[in-house]
Amino acid sequence: MAVMSPRKAAAQRDGQSLHDLLVETAQKMIATHGTTGMTVREIARMAGVADGVLYNHFSDKEELVARALLEHVRTTEAELGELPVAGEGTVAGNLRRHLEFGLALHKVIVPAFSGLVGQPKVLQRFAEISERSGYWRDRLLAYLKEERELGRLRPESEVDATAAMLVGYCHASVLAAVFPHTSPLDPPTVDSVVNAVLHGVAP
Repeated sequence: MAVMSPRKAAAQRDGQSLHDLLVETAQKMIATHGTTGMTVREIARMAGVADGVLYNHFSDKEELVARALLEHVRTTEAELGELPVAGEGTVAGNLRRHLEFGLALHKVIVPAFSGLVGQPKVLQRFAEISERSGYWRDRLLAYLKEERELGRLRPESEVDATAAMLVGYCHASVLAAVFPHTSPLDPPTVDSVVNAVLHGVAP
């Protein structure tokens, strides 16, 4: 496979900058192969630029991977569609949609993050550049708070704990596939989780 010059690589997307080209290339690599074993040389080769070009636009490899990871999360969320609006539809139906969204999101992004367990610098950079208000977990919590304010949930509802339980359900449902050496997991259905959240377990 012939390697294009940096100028040609930069111009091939109608003036796209090398910075954006490298992020896009790394993001596509994450989506296809995950983050395990990703190298500067491999990213540069796929982008069609020289290895050293990366350091003209990023402080180090960790920054590039973190930005590509953030783009991977944003792209995945955009592809999953809109989340329900508080006050519309039913609470049960809206929570079901949130859980389906969360499960699909985690199925895509958890494998990418799991490949970075041994690279804390990348995870630190990701935390620094990402906007917490955009996370699905925070959007879920905001939705629950709005429903409580609208009176569609009890005033004393522990929405923070509810959000944590729903996110935990998504984590547990996906981790068994990412770490197959763990015990087999047969997670409950989305409907049963929504029913448990809305009606509890006490008599």
